[in-house]
Amino acid sequence: MAKQNKAYKFRLCPTDEQASAIRKTFGCVRFVYNKMLAERKETYESLKDDKEELKKGKPPTPAKYKKEFEWLKEVDSLALANAQLNLDKAYKAFFKGNAKFPKFKRKRHKQSYTANVVNGNIQLLDGHIKLPKLKMVKIKQHQEIPSEYKIKSCTLSMTSSGKYYISILTEYEKEIEIKKIEKVVGLDFAMDGLFVDSEGEKANYPKFYRQMLAKSAKEQRNLSLKKKGSSNWNKQRIRVAKIQEKNCQSKEKLSSS
Repeated sequence: MAKQNKAYKFRLCPTDEQASAIRKTFGCVRFVYNKMLAERKETYESLKDDKEELKKGKPPTPAKYKKEFEWLKEVDSLALANAQLNLDKAYKAFFKGNAKFPKFKRKRHKQSYTANVVNGNIQLLDGHIKLPKLKMVKIKQHQEIPSEYKIKSCTLSMTSSGKYYISILTEYEKEIEIKKIEKVVGLDFAMDGLFVDSEGEKANYPKFYRQMLAKSAKEQRNLSLKKKGSSNWNKQRIRVAKIQEKNCQSKEKLSSS
C-alpha cells in the first residue's frame, strides 16, 4: 500500500462576517511574509559575501511580530506558520540556483492562505465546512470525498472577481497494481487537433479554451477604452476577470484530459 494525495476544489459561500475574516487573514499572511522577507533580504545583503555566516543565521518567525502587532493573534496561527514555510521553500530554491530571490507579495497578486488539520479543527459537515476562526462555512460540494480519505490541509483563495474557493488536500492509501502492457500506440503532435496516434486517430477535443481567448481579447480591448476607476471600468474589469477564470478552468481541464 502506498500513500497518495488528491485535492478537491469547491466554491465557498461565506457570510459577510466570514468573508471579512478571510480577507483579514489574507492581509495578515501577506504582511508576515513581507516582514520576514524584508529581514532576510537585509541579512542577505549584509552577509552575502560570507556564505557560512549567512547559513548560521536563524530565520524570523511569525511569533516575533505578534507582540508588536497584536491583531495578528486574531487570525489562524497556522496560516501564518505556512507563510513562513512558503518563504523558506522560496529561499532554499534561490540558494540552490533554481529560482530568483523571493519577491514581496502585493495585494493584487493571488490572495490565499493555507490552514492545517489539528485536533479536528477542519471537518466537512452537511453542506458546510468547519474552519479555524470561521466556524461553519457554507460550501458548494459538487463531489463527494470518500470517507477513507483523510483531510490534511485546506487552502482558501479569492479570485479577482470576488469569488471564494477552497482546495481540500486529502491523503489515502492505494495498492499499486502492476499492469501488463497489451498494446503500444505512438502519438504525434498536431496543431489543429492536439495529437494524431499511430493508427490515424485524432484527439478532436472541443476548442473551448481558444474560443475563450478570443472573447477575452475583445473584452480586454473594451476595458482599455473605459476611464480607469469609473463605475463602467470596474464592471468591465469584473467581466474580464470572470472570463479569465473560465480560461484557467478550461486550461486545467485540457491539461488533465
